[in-house]
Amino acid sequence: MNFDEKESTNIEEIEQTVPSPCIANNSPRAKFEQFKADSNYLSEPLHSELLNDSDHFTNDAVQLLKFHGSYQQDDREHRKRGGTGKDWQMMLRLRNPAGYVPGPLFVALDELSDRLGNQTLRATTRQCFQMHGIKKGNIKEVIGTIVKSMGSTLAACGDVNRNVMAPAAPYEQGSYPAARKLANDIADVLSPQKAEKTYIDLWVDGEMKYAIKPSSEVKKNKKLQLKPGVFSGDKKEPLYGATYLPRKFKCATTVPGDNSVDILTHDIGLVTFTNKKGVLEGCNVYVGGGMGRTHNLDTTFARIADPIGYVEGEHILELVQSILALQRDYGDRKTRRHSRLKYVLHDMGVDWFKKQLTTKYFTRQIENLKHEGDTILEDYLGWHQQSEKLWFVGLPLLSGRLTGRVKKELRNIVEKFALDVRLTPNQDLLLCNIGNYQKASVKRALINIGFINPGAPDSLARNAMACPALPLCGLAMTEAERFLPELLERINNQLKILEINKPILIRVTGCPNGCARPYMAELALVGSGLNQYQLWLGGSTNLKRLATPYLQKMPIDDLEKTLEPLFLSWKDTGASSSLGDHVTKLGSESVMSLLTSSAAP
Repeated sequence: MNFDEKESTNIEEIEQTVPSPCIANNSPRAKFEQFKADSNYLSEPLHSELLNDSDHFTNDAVQLLKFHGSYQQDDREHRKRGGTGKDWQMMLRLRNPAGYVPGPLFVALDELSDRLGNQTLRATTRQCFQMHGIKKGNIKEVIGTIVKSMGSTLAACGDVNRNVMAPAAPYEQGSYPAARKLANDIADVLSPQKAEKTYIDLWVDGEMKYAIKPSSEVKKNKKLQLKPGVFSGDKKEPLYGATYLPRKFKCATTVPGDNSVDILTHDIGLVTFTNKKGVLEGCNVYVGGGMGRTHNLDTTFARIADPIGYVEGEHILELVQSILALQRDYGDRKTRRHSRLKYVLHDMGVDWFKKQLTTKYFTRQIENLKHEGDTILEDYLGWHQQSEKLWFVGLPLLSGRLTGRVKKELRNIVEKFALDVRLTPNQDLLLCNIGNYQKASVKRALINIGFINPGAPDSLARNAMACPALPLCGLAMTEAERFLPELLERINNQLKILEINKPILIRVTGCPNGCARPYMAELALVGSGLNQYQLWLGGSTNLKRLATPYLQKMPIDDLEKTLEPLFLSWKDTGASSSLGDHVTKLGSESVMSLLTSSAAP
């Protein structure tokens, strides 16, 4: 899961203004913006509170902790008796561009999660690992060990660019290597500079070189952060400035035809084109996507990105820095719920955005989009040839959760065969770099832990996703991850009874913040109260169309009787199209009539 769209409710409470200039204009800064500016580049009061004996951080330190990759949580089901104390613990999220987790890092995470966490790991919808259940007194050891194992948690959360996504498949031919490399380069070029030093000073004892080693392209492009427009005015943090961004920022790359990354849900989405030798030629560029919203607040909404054109490959890193700088300057710094780039695009328009971008930040040419062809949601489950001598295998993990014997044995397989791991945007796991001579042995080991035919999981479970929700997420209104198996079983049973043999893209979240990208699903449940969900319908199987909200508070006990008239309508057409296409063709009025027919007297 991601807690990507989340902010502590306390943030909303401190959005009073104090007199201090914003980056973009002379209006007063919101109090939280001034707080970031006064933090000494994300250090205080976090640094001081790491030294005390409290079992939790104060709210001010919690806000800085996010930039370092962690959220403070309270396990609602394990609070102290009498309601006098909370079960404080930390969720820690890694930075894994393109989902890459080297074998030794995976082994270190497994050991840390068993010894200092809740004995589980979780692959998120942004292709990174999360650990849960870390106590405050142990978090420095956990992060320090991750860094020394060539990992990082810096900028996995907070008002900065988050983990950069790319197709996880480690194919060594075609455009895939270029898309993965571009994701890594974007992660490095958008990494906050001064905050990197703060990060090492806080979490790592002893001298060491930081694990991020930028490519030559990144080093060259980081110098452009000092050019007019892109330069924040702060030489220590030339791209971000001392107040960083108004809110989080998300990027993804992919190749034509592969929409495993939900490309239209990001602030920047890049479709990479390469020549016959696999060298990056350029990218189609999409801007202004985002999933987060708030119930009963029409000024917040899910939005898919707009295409702005094609840019030559040699200028892509300059482009992403320029777009981030535009968001830094024009994003709403007073109302956090209105602060993402999608609202700049919605309020000002695509034409305004392109004019500002090419006038003040990016002076290169933006050409017309290149043809991408048909697109599908790839998941890479099962066995695939990585190269002439290597294989990889995709393993389905419902909701991304690794626990128990499966977690232990996967760690043993990774160690024994010296494999690497990649995480997919669909919360699945790929074991990579399996030699021809190792394939049979790895296959036997996987069969022994239940992966008998990993390429053919249940059709509904295959692409279903859920956020963790209860009991750890402070914003969750109801269940998601723990409810997903029951939900899939119930819908599966209903489809069998109705004799419908078609898959449905299903996603469920415990609140409206969109961490499992529910608004792109054919059928989504979005928590709106205890055991109640909004019902969203009509997304597309290739993740190119937003779903539509139909019911605001559907009791989950009414699921089958609510959906049955719609499913029967779908069946009457022969279910020749997908459910999302059927809903779109029917239209909102007809769909609503079907959904509410069971409630008629």
